[in-house]
Amino acid sequence: MKFICEQKNLLKVLNVVSKAVSNRTTIPVLKGIMIKAEEGKITLSASDLDISIQDSCEAEILEEGSIIVMARLFSDMVRKLPGEEVQIETDDNNNFYINSSNFSSNIIGLPVDEFPIINSLTEDSEFIEFDKDVFSEMVRKTSFAASIDEARGIITGVLIELSQEELQMVAIDGFRMAINRRTMYNEKPYRFVISARILNELSKIIDEQEDETKLKLYLNEKKAIFRIGTIQAELKILEGKYIDYKGILPKENKISLTIDRVLLLESLERASLLTKAGKNNLIKMNIMKDVVEITSDSEEGETKDDIIIEKTGDDLVIGFNAHYLLDVLKAITDEKIKLLMNTGINPCLVEPVEGDDYQYLILPVRIN
Repeated sequence: MKFICEQKNLLKVLNVVSKAVSNRTTIPVLKGIMIKAEEGKITLSASDLDISIQDSCEAEILEEGSIIVMARLFSDMVRKLPGEEVQIETDDNNNFYINSSNFSSNIIGLPVDEFPIINSLTEDSEFIEFDKDVFSEMVRKTSFAASIDEARGIITGVLIELSQEELQMVAIDGFRMAINRRTMYNEKPYRFVISARILNELSKIIDEQEDETKLKLYLNEKKAIFRIGTIQAELKILEGKYIDYKGILPKENKISLTIDRVLLLESLERASLLTKAGKNNLIKMNIMKDVVEITSDSEEGETKDDIIIEKTGDDLVIGFNAHYLLDVLKAITDEKIKLLMNTGINPCLVEPVEGDDYQYLILPVRIN
């Protein structure tokens, strides 16, 4: 293999595919990046078996071929190259030679035989097309509510549901739930679960593609394959049956309050300065007539804040983990929101004042 390409183009592709390099594996090829040179371009690929990413850039191909190089060393070296162009070539013993300006280096590479297979897509492959900004935004607004405990299996993922008229994402960890919806026409219904961790990596990649507006999804039984521009990302579909989240949603809500989101956010941030992790980051909300009194206390002191609200239903005292509420309020951009409740031990729903783009459910903390 032998090719010449621009250093900035090579680095850009490296930055994308490096997101799929495994740092915790003992398998050598998963610590590396596969480079393939053919037909006027180089294609770089990386995989940790849960996510595989490949991207390409134009290059002058002097000799076709492929090799695996250790990702961290290669990335660091390309980042510090002195010239605008880089020439790379290999020999029959998997030696990998880098030349740029007055710099040269020799890295030991690996053969590509054991590298994970990445699906090839054809022009007639069936796909679903999303607005990439909408998809990325929905991931950010739900993925934080997925469980981070790998032992909990499928709820470490985000459920993605496509009906004929809607795209919906759901995440749950046992203490809270996030649901986001957008109107979207689909020919067929689909339902699958992707790890929240790798969906967040995909979201970062999507956000970096400023010149692209569309994201394509190709599905098979085990993989969700996303394409945006020259980038292809394969995400493993989690196996198992997802929780019946609809059955968790309260059927009725006796108490409804409309509140300024930013005022509530700022009040909770102040109150949480005194909360302790060992005490469930407890804040108390005393809901009375047209005011909610937010208090917190610890060995260091106490806080109290009053916020004007619009309320229907009875007065109520209820406690929450401040961090769970803050995560929700930071994900929302609406000026005002609704909080729907029943008692001090039943879940609280956060919804928009108008429409149904989102629902967030938060379990309260029992107050002694």
